Amino acid sequence: MGVITKSPRGNLSFSIVVVLVFSFTFIVLLYTERINLLSSTTVFNSKSCVKRGYSKSTKNLIQDERNATEENRLKSILDDRFIFEAGECNTARGKWVYNQSFEPLYTDLSCPYLDRQVSCVKNGKPDSDYRRWEWQLDGCVLPRFDAKLALEKIRGKRVMFVGDSLQRGQWQSFVCLVEFLIPKDQKSMRRGRVHSVFTIKDHNATIEFYWAPYLIDSNTDVQIIGDPKKRILRVDSIEKHAKHWIGVDVLVYNTYVWWMTGTKIKSLWGSFANGEDGYEELDASVSYRIALKTWANWIDSNIDQNKTRVFFTTMSPTHQRSADWNNKGGMKCYNETKPIMKKGHWGTGSDKRIMSVVRSVIGKMKVPVTVVNITQLSEYRVDAHSSVYTEMLGRLLTDEQKADPMKFADCIHWCLPGVPDTWNQIFLASL
Repeated sequence: MGVITKSPRGNLSFSIVVVLVFSFTFIVLLYTERINLLSSTTVFNSKSCVKRGYSKSTKNLIQDERNATEENRLKSILDDRFIFEAGECNTARGKWVYNQSFEPLYTDLSCPYLDRQVSCVKNGKPDSDYRRWEWQLDGCVLPRFDAKLALEKIRGKRVMFVGDSLQRGQWQSFVCLVEFLIPKDQKSMRRGRVHSVFTIKDHNATIEFYWAPYLIDSNTDVQIIGDPKKRILRVDSIEKHAKHWIGVDVLVYNTYVWWMTGTKIKSLWGSFANGEDGYEELDASVSYRIALKTWANWIDSNIDQNKTRVFFTTMSPTHQRSADWNNKGGMKCYNETKPIMKKGHWGTGSDKRIMSVVRSVIGKMKVPVTVVNITQLSEYRVDAHSSVYTEMLGRLLTDEQKADPMKFADCIHWCLPGVPDTWNQIFLASL
C-alpha cells in the first residue's frame, strides 16, 4: 500500500515470548514519553575507433569527449519510474540505498527542538551511517524533502500531528527540516504536556503536536499509568481530545504502539464513573477497531474536506526480537548498523491485523484520508533506533544500563535525524 486509502491484509499473532519482552519494555519506555542511469548493458553502448597516427593525448581527448557525450545521452533518458504522485505511488515497495554524500538538513546538534530521547549522536552513538540511507521507490521517484517548498505549502496554515511518542518524533522531524530557514526572530516554540506549538511568524503558520496516544479518551492520557493492566480505554469517546482539532488545516494522525502492550485491552463504554466499573477485556485488534471507528465518525461529522486535509500515518514497527531478522545471537536492535535487505521482511513488531483495520475503517469514510504508509520501509531499519543512546525516566542511560541492552535498549523510538525524515518526505510529497 502506498499513499492511498488501502492497507495490506493478513494476520500475525505475537508469540508468548514477544509479549513478555514487550510488557517490560512498554511499561518503562511508554511511561517516559532519482533517477537511475541505464546499466552498462544498454543498447547505447558503442565502440570507439581511433585513427592511427594520433598521439596518445589526442586519443585520450577523443575518448573523453565520446565518454562525456555518452554520459549525457544516458542522463537524458529516464528509467521506467515516474515522478511521485499521491495515490499512484506505492511507498511500501522500494529499497534503502546508501549514499555517502547525502547530508541531512539538520543534526541533533544543530536543531534545538529535539528531545534527548531521540538525539542519538549527541547521546554518544558511535556511528552515524544510519543517516545516509535513502528510500528509493520501485515504481516512481520520491522527491527529496524541499524545506522551502514545505514552508510555502503550510503558509497561513495550522499543521497538527496527533498521536503518541512516535508521532511526536515525526513532528519534531518536520520542525527541524524547516526551522533552519526561518530567522530567529520569526520562530518560537511553546512546549506543553499535551499540546506543543512551533510558530512561524512571517508565514502565519504553526506546526503543532497534540498528545493522544490512543486518539480516543483513556485514563492514562496525561497522568500516565505505567502498568498496562491498569489502563482503561473509553472506546466510544473522543471529544476531550477532538475539540482541540477543530479549525486545523492539516491533521496528521497515528496510533499503534500503545495498543501492543498485551493481548487484551480494558475497554469501557460510557463514563469513568466509579473508576473501573463496566469495562470489558477485548482483543487488542477488536478494541482498536472500535476506537478507530469512533475517530472516523468524528472526522466524518466534524471535518470540512474543502478546508482540512487529513492524513493517517501507519504503524511504526518495533524491533524487539533479533531472531526476526535471523540474528539469533543479537540483542534486540543493539549494535545493528545496516538495514535488513531481505525484500518484504516483516517482523513480530508489526501487526497485520492492525493494518487491516486501518484499511477497512478508512476505506468506508466519507472524508478522504491520505494514508502515509511507512510500515514496510521502516521494517527494514533495524539500525536506526535510539537503542541505548537515549534517556529513560527523564535521565540518560548510565554506563551500567547501556551494558544491558536486552533490558534497556529502546527499539521502539527512532534517532533523529533518521527514519521519520523519510516519513515526512512522503508526507510532503502527498501534501
